[in-house]
Amino acid sequence: MADGVDEPEEAAELGEKEKLEIAKWFLTNAPAGEIHYVAKDIRSILGDDKIYETAAAEAFPLYNKALLIVLELPDRSGDVIITTYGELDENNYFDPRTAQVATVDHVKQVCTNLRPASDEELPSPYIEEFRCALDAELCKYVGEAYPKGTCAVYCTRGKDVEGPGTDFEFAVVISAARHSPQNFCNGSWRSIWKLEFKDELQVVEIHGKLQVGAHYFEEGNVQLDANNECKDSTIMQSPEDCAVSITSMIHHHESEYMASLEASYLDLPDTTFKDLRRKLPVTRTLFPWHNTLQFSLTRDITKELGIGK
Repeated sequence: MADGVDEPEEAAELGEKEKLEIAKWFLTNAPAGEIHYVAKDIRSILGDDKIYETAAAEAFPLYNKALLIVLELPDRSGDVIITTYGELDENNYFDPRTAQVATVDHVKQVCTNLRPASDEELPSPYIEEFRCALDAELCKYVGEAYPKGTCAVYCTRGKDVEGPGTDFEFAVVISAARHSPQNFCNGSWRSIWKLEFKDELQVVEIHGKLQVGAHYFEEGNVQLDANNECKDSTIMQSPEDCAVSITSMIHHHESEYMASLEASYLDLPDTTFKDLRRKLPVTRTLFPWHNTLQFSLTRDITKELGIGK
């Protein structure tokens, strides 16, 4: 105390654990395509390489799987999607289309090694027939609908089924991104479709989750984070017929959701933006749009300064 006034208490220094958790939060919540920019700033602010490297090692795998990032295989035979459906362990991911396993450096976001999948990691010929047919149809759809889009079909249950009579499940993953930091915008489309093939009922139940993210940051910070869920079903048929039917339904639901987003953008001026406006100004008086001359700034300044007398 000095002259009867209490000295302000200094802010308590954050411990290593708190710094680590804060750094992880910022990294895992970085917009699509921007985690390396966030990481650079986090590292500079922390000033502690040990804490940063620990945070990065924990956050990057979570971010990569959440954003369904796509990495080119070392032999350039295709791409691998970083998703829990293809995750064999923290650093190894299965690509069902090429039947290979890629070793991934999460922080650098590159594939460092590649090996053929083992027989135990591959589905049975019966399951693979359904998977391949669906994968082929999806590739056509994604190639037309999403520039630089990538898709994959994983067997999530029943990969050892040898023939009719048993249920099995697939997961369809679609990932598309548009990164243009030089134009101050980045975005991503992610959709996951869970397919339940019910042999006894001869039906395929379809459950989809769609996620869209966009970030525009020229002289501002505007973000979109939208998601939607839907479900459908179709008759279980031959692998080729199932593939066509399922892809058609995925196409329908994704196109419908995209159309709803576009419609909401058109309504923004009359709905969202209008609701953000103050109902009354701080003067509690509505602005007289019918007679704006009474608020003439030129006239008021002329009067105050005595100009034109």
